[in-house]
Amino acid sequence: METEPNNTHVFKLQQIPSPITHLSFMASQIWLRIVAAGSSIAAVLLMLNSRQSKVLYGTDMDARYTYSPAFKFFFVINVVACVMSVLSLLPVFTLGRKFAYSINYFFLFLHDLMLAILLAAGAGAVTAFAQVGKYGNSNAGWMPVCDNFGKFCHKISSSLILGYIVLFCYVLLVIISANKARQIPV
Repeated sequence: METEPNNTHVFKLQQIPSPITHLSFMASQIWLRIVAAGSSIAAVLLMLNSRQSKVLYGTDMDARYTYSPAFKFFFVINVVACVMSVLSLLPVFTLGRKFAYSINYFFLFLHDLMLAILLAAGAGAVTAFAQVGKYGNSNAGWMPVCDNFGKFCHKISSSLILGYIVLFCYVLLVIISANKARQIPV
C-alpha cells in the first residue's frame, strides 16, 4: 500500500518593512535631496560670482569661470542637480504611500545613479583643472594662476567643495535607493 505524500504548503511570508524603517527611508531621502539642492545652488552662485581682474605685466587680465569648459560643465551639472533634487521630491513623497510599487523605487535608484555619475564627472573635471590652476604644469610650461588670482581660485575651490557635498549626498541616495528597491517584493 502506498502512502500519499504529505501535501504541506509552504507559504512565503513577505517581509513588510517596519514603519520606523520606512520613516527613516523617507526622512533620509528628503533631507539628502534638500541638502543636495542647497549645496548645488550655493556652488552655482559661487561659480557665477567667480571673476577677478588684474593688471599683470602691463596687461589687463581677468579670470572667469566661462573661460573653461570644465567650469561651465560643472556649472551646468550643478544647475541640473539642483532642479532634479527639487523635482525628485515629488516621487519621494508618492513612495511614502502605503502601496508604492517596487518599480518606482528602481526608477528612483536610476535617477540618483545618473545624477551621481554626472556629478562625479563634473567634480573630477574641475578638480583636474583647479589642480593645474593652483600648481601649474611645468612639463607643459603652464604657470600657476592662483598666485595672481587668489579671490577667483578661492571661490572656485569653495564651489568645488560644495559640489563634492552634492556628490556625496547622491552617492548616499544611490545606496539607500538600491537597498530599498532590493527589499520591496515585486
